[in-house]
Parts: sequence; C-alpha cells; structure tokens
Amino acid sequence: MTMVTPGADNHAGLPPLASRYVDIAALPWVPTRFAGVDMKMLMEDKETGLMTALVRFAPGAVLPDHEHVELEQTWVLEGALEDDEGVVTAGNYVWRPAGSRHHARAPTGCVT
Repeated sequence: MTMVTPGADNHAGLPPLASRYVDIAALPWVPTRFAGVDMKMLMEDKETGLMTALVRFAPGAVLPDHEHVELEQTWVLEGALEDDEGVVTAGNYVWRPAGSRHHARAPTGCVT
C-alpha cells in the first residue's frame, strides 16, 4: 500500500485493509517552504500525489500564485481563507478544479 500517515507509529504492522485511526494531536505541525504556513499530513500517497492535510496559516500568511494540477478541496475549521475570487470562512468549504490558479491568503490566520 502506498498510502500512509507520516509519523503514525500505531499503523506499523496493520493488515493492508485495516482502518487507520489517526491521533491528530500526536502529529507534528511541519513548516512548509512558505513563511507562516504549516501542515499536519493526515494521509498521503506519494505515487499519485493524493493527500489529506490540515493546513495552518499564521495571520498574514500567503501562498503565492500556484496551479492545482488536481482537484483542491478546502474546509475551513478556524478563521478565514481568501483569494481574488472570494472568502471561505470557518465551517465552510470551497473546491477548485484541476488547472485552476490562485494565491491564497489568511489576513487573520486560519486552519483548513
């Protein structure tokens, strides 16, 4: 199986079709290459690029212009995330088709 949760030691030795329970609090926030943007990787498949992650933006953090080569889905848990097309606030969701471009910013910070 190529899908894993990095740092989830409780997954070692599980059969291929077993459920993977993830203790979110036990996973570290890992800085990205963008100042003020950290991630907790919940699941990733490095072969396909599929991933599910929590992303934390410090107040004022920006993801510069980028293209989504696949579908992007964002559910905002805290704060708000904005781009030139709109704002998604806590409890709400936005998705972007493959090939879309934008730069995302969090003037007051957020967790998605």
